[in-house]
Amino acid sequence: MKMFNSLGPNPRIVRMFAAEKGIELETEEVDLMGGANRQEAFLAKNPSGQLPTLVLGNGACLSEVTAICEYLEDTQPTPALVGTTPEEKAETRMWTRKVDLNIAEPMANGFRYAEGLAIFKDRLHCIPQAADDLKATAREWIAKLDGWMEGKSYICGERFTMADVFLFGMLDFFASVGQPVDTSQKNVAAWYQRVGARPSAEKSLHPAAGAAGMRG
Repeated sequence: MKMFNSLGPNPRIVRMFAAEKGIELETEEVDLMGGANRQEAFLAKNPSGQLPTLVLGNGACLSEVTAICEYLEDTQPTPALVGTTPEEKAETRMWTRKVDLNIAEPMANGFRYAEGLAIFKDRLHCIPQAADDLKATAREWIAKLDGWMEGKSYICGERFTMADVFLFGMLDFFASVGQPVDTSQKNVAAWYQRVGARPSAEKSLHPAAGAAGMRG
């Protein structure tokens, strides 16, 4: 396997997931800031031009963070980050979906349409006037999650899962580009510190962490 890697939260999520699994991924860096992911050579592998992209041994290419993480889970089931029973797997997928749709996507588009506008205005259809509302939507859902996490160590209770990796990768990136973690939300703030202390959080950092860039 080889992963086409770059700056941004999405590749970081896969790197952190792999680190939790003890999987060493061969990586090839793609110049996201320079738009290499929108050039013909990369589009031949992933027509959507998104990162990360995982190339399998048979040459097939996988994109989308959750699909890649679930593939890694299936190839190396332990430690389980999705689950070991149908109930655990369904719970993890449910929360990952909630995080993706209601927190990650609004945060990401809020960034693309504001702080990241100079990068994305010629790559995507950007709506600058929607940026503040999108960020507000993400904050509202994080506040809901704060209440739901009362008494829990992780999003799925005492199980550390893909949902935690996904949310941490997003919050940790966007905290550095205009969407800080609200420390008054004590459950999410404590969770953020807890997950950030895991060895995989540091191991998965990109060498150029802190530079703004993501996915497309």
